[in-house]
This record gives sequence, structure tokens and C-alpha cells, in this order.
Amino acid sequence: MPVEVRVPVLGESIVEATLGTWLKREGEAVEAGEPLVQLETEKVNVDVAADQSGVLGSVAAHEGDTVHPGDVLATIDETARPAQAAPQPAASPPAAAQPDSQPDAGKPPAAQPDSQPAASAPEPGPDARDAAEADRPHASPVARRMAEEHGIDLTRVEGTGTGGRVTREDVERHLQPAARARASETPPPAAPSADGQRPETRVRMSRRRQTIASRLLEAQRTAAILTTFNEVDMTAIMDMRARRREQFQKRHGVSLGFMSFFTRATVGALREFPNLNSEIRGDEIIQKHYFDIGIAVGAEGGLVVPIVRDADRKSFAELEREIAALAEKARSNTLTLDDLRGGTFTITNGGVFGSLLSTPILSPPQVGILGMHKIQPRPIAIDNQVVIRPMMYLALSYDHRIVDGREAVQFLVRVKELVEDPAALLLA
Repeated sequence: MPVEVRVPVLGESIVEATLGTWLKREGEAVEAGEPLVQLETEKVNVDVAADQSGVLGSVAAHEGDTVHPGDVLATIDETARPAQAAPQPAASPPAAAQPDSQPDAGKPPAAQPDSQPAASAPEPGPDARDAAEADRPHASPVARRMAEEHGIDLTRVEGTGTGGRVTREDVERHLQPAARARASETPPPAAPSADGQRPETRVRMSRRRQTIASRLLEAQRTAAILTTFNEVDMTAIMDMRARRREQFQKRHGVSLGFMSFFTRATVGALREFPNLNSEIRGDEIIQKHYFDIGIAVGAEGGLVVPIVRDADRKSFAELEREIAALAEKARSNTLTLDDLRGGTFTITNGGVFGSLLSTPILSPPQVGILGMHKIQPRPIAIDNQVVIRPMMYLALSYDHRIVDGREAVQFLVRVKELVEDPAALLLA
């Protein structure tokens, strides 16, 4: 009896997904646990695997379709056999010459052809098909679609995903040298078409990009967002990192970066100003007495914010390890829904892309987000003397409905104080 393949429960608050490319075709054999199709959700991509071995039956949903948890995607028949190409009929031998009823004794016999027509090539057998399927590179649906669009042989792309799987980022990296070569060439001006139209490219927005767009609009519609700024002298942290980096790396197996300092400083400031670690539910303010800090990561498919849970209970080394692991999962598109669920406050670092100043947008229902920026040597006055120091602008966006301006400014000043005195972070 055929077994239905359904859309799984996608996680809290995720009610729909977009169907990616099918990895198997109707009539193909599938193994239990083998990925059949990938779903694009607002947060992560989810593989739908076969629950049992058999043959993929009729497909009920196609690429680009919007599906919901519980929808039927296809069926698997465990009793059916994989579809095979119909055998070609054997070439029939030439018909034997029939004697005429009244043969002409003087007529010479008909000339016989020197050779028989070539028989058609035999269809590949099951072993050949299995070998061809085994040689098929392991790649995500999005990677396969991109490879087809750009004419890329996936066997020449190095896979960095789980088990060597080729991801979208791998294909994009493979495309970069060619893109740079094209960019170095001066393209000829695009000639208008006969009807006067100019060339355009239309690209479907991914589910994640659609969600980012709707969430940003929602934040602007529902929250009274205001941003306050300050600047921080990074001298003390940079000196400490220079002195301790090698020892820290040897002892903990991870590099000592800036994010652990800012995470600890943020937690220290949130303890003193709990409204920034809150959310609004109806007519109530819900203050959180735990610190799940979101770290924004600019992945190729769009911004994601994995969560460092209980950040107040983690050491510098534990924070660095977890942040590095989450960033790598974001780049390889292997984040899970649990990695993204929740969060009480967010930190975003536009400085890694060269941003000098920005106004971050809230991630509802959170009411605060801290923006870090590029470290830049600037002249500042210290004890009536002008000196050059490595400075960073900080930005705090907050929901003015429950956070007053005075509170927001004091929060940002406290972050500045803790960052400029790293030893104080041990007590924060």
C-alpha cells in the first residue's frame, strides 16, 4: 500500500514553506532516510526524507509551490519496482525471398546486400543505471538548480556541507572567479530591443528573503523605533587580545575575538536595565530573567540570527566557541530551527563589512538591538591632548514604547564602560 510523504511540522510559528527541487523523479527507487526534496522556510531549509524504501510514486507538489505542514507531497510504494526503459524490439531478419509463381529463367538473381543494418544500441541495464546514480553528486536542491542555470558540472564543485554535500554557497564560490573575470571586462552598452524595452532579470525571492522583508516592515509598523549612539575606545581590548591571544588559543582551541567581550558587556548592561531584555504582550511588559543573545550573521541566503542561550553562564572561551560554531552553520546552511528560536536581545556587527555607522532594526518581539561597527583610528582628546585611538561607533535601537531615552542612553554608556575596562567584565 502506498505511503504518503507529507510536509513535516516545521517549527514554532512556521506555517508554510516553498518547495525546492525534487531530488528524485517519479518511478525512481528511494531508500529509507534518503532526502527526496528540500523545503525553504522563513528561517532554514528543511530536507524531507523517505520514511521507508520503495519507489517514488506520483508527485503532488512542484518546485515553487507553497505548502503547509501535513500537506501530501508524494507517495512511496514499497511493493513497486523502479521504472525501466521499455526494451527495444530486436531487429527483424530480412524476409526470405519468395519464389515467383512463374520464375523468369533468364533473369539474374537479385544482388544481396554486403552487410546487415547495424542493430540499435542496447538500453543500459540496472547495474549501469545504479552506477550512474551513484556517480550523481550529492547536492542540495538549490545548488542543483543554480548549477543547471549556469551550466556547471557539480562533480567539479567542492562540497562543504554535511557528508561533502554541495551547497548553494559552494556553487557561488565556484562562480566567483568567472564573475570577477567578467567584471574586469567592460561590457558593451545594452542595446534597446525592437519594442524599446531594456533588458531585465527577474529572480524569485526566497522564502527567507520574503520573511526578512515582512519582519522588517512589521517592526517599523508596530514598534516606536529610536536609535541612540555612542563611541567606544577599543585600546584596552585590543591590547588584551594582543597579549593573551596566543595563550588563549593554545588553552581553549579557539581564537579570542571581539564578540565575547561585547556579549559579556551586553549581558552586564541588561542586568542593570531589564526593560531592554523584555517584550510587550498585550498590555503587559514581560521582563526576561535569562539572557539568550542573538548574534546576527549575514549569510548568502539572507540575514539569520542564531541564539547563544544562557550567555550569562558562559565563559569567554565558551562564548567564542559557540559563536564560531553558529556562524559556520549559518555559512554552510545547516542551522536548525532550535538554533534560531527565541532570543531576548540581539547584537549585530556591521563592522565586518566595513560599516562605520548604521541604525539597526529591531527583531520583534525584542525591544533592543546593539550595533557594532568598524574599528577606525581617529583623533580624540584625552587630558586636553589630541591622541589617535582605535574607536568604534556603537548604536542602540530600542522600542520607545517601553524604553525611555534616558534608560537607553544609560544602557549604552554602561556597555561602553565595560568594553573600555575589560577586567570589569569578569564581575559583570
